Amino acid sequence: MKIIEDALKRGAKALSEHESKLFLAEQGIPVTRETVVTTEDEAVAAAAAIGYPVVLKGSGEALSHKTELNLIALDMRDEADVRTAFKGFVSRTDVEVKEVLVQQMVKGDRELVIGLTRDDQFGPCVMFGLGGIFTEILEDISFRVAPLERIDAMEMMDDIRGKKILGPVRRKPAVDRDVLADILIALGQIGLDNEKIKEIDINPLKIVDGKPIAVDALVVLDN
Repeated sequence: MKIIEDALKRGAKALSEHESKLFLAEQGIPVTRETVVTTEDEAVAAAAAIGYPVVLKGSGEALSHKTELNLIALDMRDEADVRTAFKGFVSRTDVEVKEVLVQQMVKGDRELVIGLTRDDQFGPCVMFGLGGIFTEILEDISFRVAPLERIDAMEMMDDIRGKKILGPVRRKPAVDRDVLADILIALGQIGLDNEKIKEIDINPLKIVDGKPIAVDALVVLDN
């Protein structure tokens, strides 16, 4: 995988959010539409191409905690919003922002978390649970050791206490469990195929019209 190889060669401990999503997309995992830019005009052009509203984020492998750094601008609705947010990011004196991610604004109101960890005894393990702010509060997650069969992925969905979130909610369709199972199986295979990947965190995985899409992602490397 060229993205992983290039990151390891430069000594990176993790991929940037954008690099993480490019890698995941190569493995068949659905991700947001987005573009990395370095100038204000590029940001405006990217937003127009993606379609408003958009999200702007500080980008780079050293900026994995963007929320804590206040480097996320949500619901940018026009050119003026984008220009203001971009200027605010690159003018920061407490943190260096060399590039900005312009991203599709995903409005799904159901948030899941999925990921990959490496256990000293069992090796690569896939994780699934409630995402967003509920990940740490409720700790409603399930694990399986890779590789996963489809039955394993389906069982993971039924293991969490909040499994009703996967059904029809407030006139919105049930989550496409087959697509979600494909994603969980793919994560397990990534862990088996790439020993240098230490961890993957996809949070949130939002549900839009029943389909899951990775809104934020981080691939941690064993470098």
